[in-house]
Amino acid sequence: MSILRVLTGITTTGTPHLGNYVGAIRPAVAASRQAGVESFYFLADYHALIKCDEPARIHRSTLEIAATWLAAGLDPARVAFYRQSDIPEIPELTWLLTCVTGKGLLNRAHAYKAAVDRNAAAGDEPDADVTAGLFMYPVLMAADILAFRAHKVPVGRDQIQHIEMARDIAARFDHLYGEHFVLPEAVVDEDVALLPGLDGRKMSKSYDNTIPLFLPREELRRRIASILTDSRAPGEPKDTEGSALFQIFQAFAAPEETDALRNAYADGIAWGDAKQLLFERIDRELAPMREHYRALVAEPARIEDALQAGAARARAIATPFVRELRQAVGLRSLASLAVAPTAAKAPARQALPSFKQYREADGRFRFKLLDADGTLLLQSRGFANPRDAGGAIAALRTSGDTALPDVAPMLEALPPGIEAETVNAALRRLADGA
Repeated sequence: MSILRVLTGITTTGTPHLGNYVGAIRPAVAASRQAGVESFYFLADYHALIKCDEPARIHRSTLEIAATWLAAGLDPARVAFYRQSDIPEIPELTWLLTCVTGKGLLNRAHAYKAAVDRNAAAGDEPDADVTAGLFMYPVLMAADILAFRAHKVPVGRDQIQHIEMARDIAARFDHLYGEHFVLPEAVVDEDVALLPGLDGRKMSKSYDNTIPLFLPREELRRRIASILTDSRAPGEPKDTEGSALFQIFQAFAAPEETDALRNAYADGIAWGDAKQLLFERIDRELAPMREHYRALVAEPARIEDALQAGAARARAIATPFVRELRQAVGLRSLASLAVAPTAAKAPARQALPSFKQYREADGRFRFKLLDADGTLLLQSRGFANPRDAGGAIAALRTSGDTALPDVAPMLEALPPGIEAETVNAALRRLADGA
C-alpha cells in the first residue's frame, strides 16, 4: 500500500484556544491515526519571526503549543513532530527555491498585496514597513512542504494560494534541473468547525474574545459565564440560530446532547443554566488533557526530547533529499572531477534521454523529451492538470515508441530537423533503460 504524506504547520505566536482545538488540533490528531498516512507536524518558529519580534513570547508559545498538541493526543512515536528551526535543510532549500522563484509570483501573494494596499490607503510608500521576511514567506512555506515530498497539506481557504505557489516553484525548479519534487495539493475541510468567541464574532486573538484551551477550571467557568447572550428571561423560548453558546456546545457535544440542549432552548432554559451545561460539557473533555498539559509544561525537557526525536526523524528524509538537490544545481565536491579519463566516460546506459515537465504562464502543464546532449526531440501540448501530463510521460517512458499512437494527439509537430525514427530510437533506449 502506498504511503500518503500529510504535513501541517503551527505558527508559534500565541496561546491555543478552544477555536484552535476544535478547528485544527482535534481533527489533525484524529487524522494522524489513520492507516497508510505518514504525518508531519511542525512548530513554525521561523514563520513566527515574520509576525513577532518578542523572543520571550515566541519561546513561551513554542512550549505551550507543543505541550497542547501532545496533551491532545498527538503521538510523537507515530508521527514526525518537530520544530522548524531544528531542520537546517529548510533554510537551505529556501535559498535554492528562492533562486528559481520569480519576483512577479511573490508580488501576487495575498499577504504582501494586503500590506501594499494598506500603505496605499494611508498615503505611504508601497513597501513601507514590509520586511523581506513577509515578502519571501511563500518560498519558506514551499520549502517546508517540498523538503518532505508531502502529498497533502490541510489548510484554510486563505492559505490555498501558498500551496499553489509551492507547486509553481517546484515545477519551475524541476523544469530547470530535472524531476525531483512531489507537487503538493491543498486539503480544505469544508466542514471544519469555526467557533464564535465571547462576543459572538469568530474566536480570534485579534478580537481578544478567546477562551484559552487549558485555563484553570474556575477560570474556564468564569470565561464561559461571560459569553454574550440576549436579554430573554428564564421561561422565554430562545433561538439556537446565532447563539454563540449553542454553537460552542454543539462543537463538543454528541448529537443527542445537542438535541437535548435545543429542546431546553425551546423550553426557555435560563442563560445561567445553559452556561453551566456548556462549562460541564467542555470541562469533561478537557480535564484529562489539562492535567497532562500541566505535567508537560512543568517538565520542558520532556517536550524538548520529543521535538529532537521528531527532528531526527524528519531529517532522515530531508537530509538526503537536499543533498540530491545540491547535486542537481551543481553544488558538488570538486573531488568528483579528479577521475581517470576512462572512469570519466559514462556508460552508454547512463546517457539516456530525459523528460522535463513544467507549467507555463498560461497555467497549463507541458513536457518535453530531450536527448542526452540536450537536443529537443519531442514537445507536448498543454494539459489541464499535472496528472495527465505525468501519465503521458509514464506511458512513453515505460512503453517507448509503442505508446506514441495513444499520446500523439497531445504532441506538437516534431521540431525542425528531427526525424520520427530519431524520436522512436530515443524512446526505445529510454524504455530499455527503465
